[in-house]
Amino acid sequence: MKSETILETLGYKKYELDDRVSYFKSDNSSKETFSSDIITGLKQKQKILHPKYFYNDTGSKLFEQICKLDEYYLTRSEIEILESFHVGLSTHLVNEYNLIELGSGSSYKTKFILDILHRKQDNVEYFPIDISNILKHSIGHLSTDYDKLKIIGIIDTYEHGLRFVKQYQNKKNLVMFLGSSFGNFMPDEGKIFLKNISESMKSGDLFLIGLDLKKDAQILENAYNDSNGVTGKFNLNILSRINAELDADFDLGKFEHDSIFNEHEGKIEMHLRSLTDQKITISKTNDEIYISEGESIITENSYKFTELEIKSMISNSGLEVSQIWYDKRNFYSLVLAKKN
Repeated sequence: MKSETILETLGYKKYELDDRVSYFKSDNSSKETFSSDIITGLKQKQKILHPKYFYNDTGSKLFEQICKLDEYYLTRSEIEILESFHVGLSTHLVNEYNLIELGSGSSYKTKFILDILHRKQDNVEYFPIDISNILKHSIGHLSTDYDKLKIIGIIDTYEHGLRFVKQYQNKKNLVMFLGSSFGNFMPDEGKIFLKNISESMKSGDLFLIGLDLKKDAQILENAYNDSNGVTGKFNLNILSRINAELDADFDLGKFEHDSIFNEHEGKIEMHLRSLTDQKITISKTNDEIYISEGESIITENSYKFTELEIKSMISNSGLEVSQIWYDKRNFYSLVLAKKN
């Protein structure tokens, strides 16, 4: 079955940018999911907001700025590996592959993989899956760089996008999840996510994932609390999004950004801490949220891993680790796994 037909049967609407670039957007009620998730999170004893909601247009642009900061080693470390591992990765690409990317963002790092596939294959199909509308802007330029490339974007959650991956069987798939976003999952969520990835893959498919490694706490905390305050703006922007989309009255001046390394649980915690007692009205859902001075909203958990932990969780998902690449400082890893 053609990819476009599969996506249409799954309830997506097609938008064409040119003869080789199109994207599909979900018709499901994402606004209702957003409001439900926000209210549920804010009414918990420990208030929490899901980090996937950082990435509206403003949040995506702020994150692009974060990736260029001196303290934020993650992007540079991942790019260092991508620049040097093309020969190593090529040895694992024994067939022709579709490239399916979860959370493509600006697509800058994607080009390292597309370069490899474009050299090896007669044709390349690329399926970026991203919840943010930035996808439709980021994929447009790629077709001019690769004359054998066809792009079909999917604007939706990873979970829904994987329904497509499971049904698209025309050739092997290389599923890619870069940027250490896996670390945002709580441990049980991560297990389910990897299991879903594994179950969406067929024998011979490959999975490439970026995972941040455990290291000195000061290096980690600096990466999420930069001296220029960009991460703080990024963090506070989630409140701006709630104000705009749910007609809420968060006063951003009454919150401060904070990030700490929870060594016991092996994760960075990013918080928005209230500077005063306050009541927040969310008009669209007719809810009121009370926050005490010093109380925090957790906006991101970012787990870090050891090599032993990586191999264990990949194996437990039903995949086999083929190779792990590291940057020169052993700050970061790219892991290639295979479905047998």
